[in-house]
Amino acid sequence: MTIRQMVEDSQQQFCSPHACMDSRGRQYPVTPDDLRTEFARDRDRILHCKAFRRLKHKTQMLLSPQGDHYRTRLTHTMEVAQIARSCARALRLNEDLTEAIALGHDLGHTPFGHSGERILRRLLGHFEHAEQSLRVVDFLENDGQGLNLTQEVRDGILNHSGDGQPGTHEGELCGLCDRIAYVNHDIDDAMRCGLLSDADLPRRCIQVLGPTHGQRIDTMIRDVVANSQDGPIAMSDEVGRALDELRSFLFANVYNRTIDARQEERAAFVMEHLFAYYKDNPILCPAAPPPPSPATPLPPFLPPPGPDQPIVDFIAGMADGFALEAFREIFMPRPLV
Repeated sequence: MTIRQMVEDSQQQFCSPHACMDSRGRQYPVTPDDLRTEFARDRDRILHCKAFRRLKHKTQMLLSPQGDHYRTRLTHTMEVAQIARSCARALRLNEDLTEAIALGHDLGHTPFGHSGERILRRLLGHFEHAEQSLRVVDFLENDGQGLNLTQEVRDGILNHSGDGQPGTHEGELCGLCDRIAYVNHDIDDAMRCGLLSDADLPRRCIQVLGPTHGQRIDTMIRDVVANSQDGPIAMSDEVGRALDELRSFLFANVYNRTIDARQEERAAFVMEHLFAYYKDNPILCPAAPPPPSPATPLPPFLPPPGPDQPIVDFIAGMADGFALEAFREIFMPRPLV
């Protein structure tokens, strides 16, 4: 018996009937690993890919903050993974699957955070970072070969936000833990940079969730665990309302102030000009990878790529600093001496 088989036997004995234990497979079959489960292999493939490393230089909430203690898209991802694993362990779900989804959920996020996503959506008519994250792992990583992830991890990545309906409880959990993570750490960062103080937070939310960052996360995790034992991932009405109220409070008082209208105009100026430049000079944009073999279709679910997809892939994959440097290189004059 291999180590992987012993791990799988242990998981079968420990995990809940609601846990996802078996995969529906990959696009390209692989020989089972003798050490790792299939979902652990996916976690490792995501952790070692280039798109994951680029997250350290992508905006989370604050645009290129001056300071080492603010979250980036990478540290956000790590916090989501930690919260999701804590919940998954307590609920006896599949921790490997949960962690793989959490680590991969934002690989397709744009430079300049959600401002960048709005800008691309305006340019294209349709852009969703969850779809782009799936495109990254399916088609863009590994020199266009993709990471060949399991269907369950791909499903969780695609459906972690918005109206997505994940096909596993682990996927449901990651979507909720994403919200728990960013609401709490965005409050922490907003306080650190002076946009908020303790006195500004809605009193009812603090009474329900707790007065400190750690207490609020602990309350939410315990509430998820207590209310998700019978299957669907859920919060109690009281804690769920408090989380939604805090999120609405952040949109009204923080998110629309961290990148003000002028800053978003500047980010849009950069991305729009880069888009137009690469559209006029497609030879300078990395070529789109070939589509997957029709003999091994990839469900689900991405819309077919349009003619501008290589430009979208290139710009969406840029870190904030890379986008600014590309703009300077193309459009700013340089001294001759």
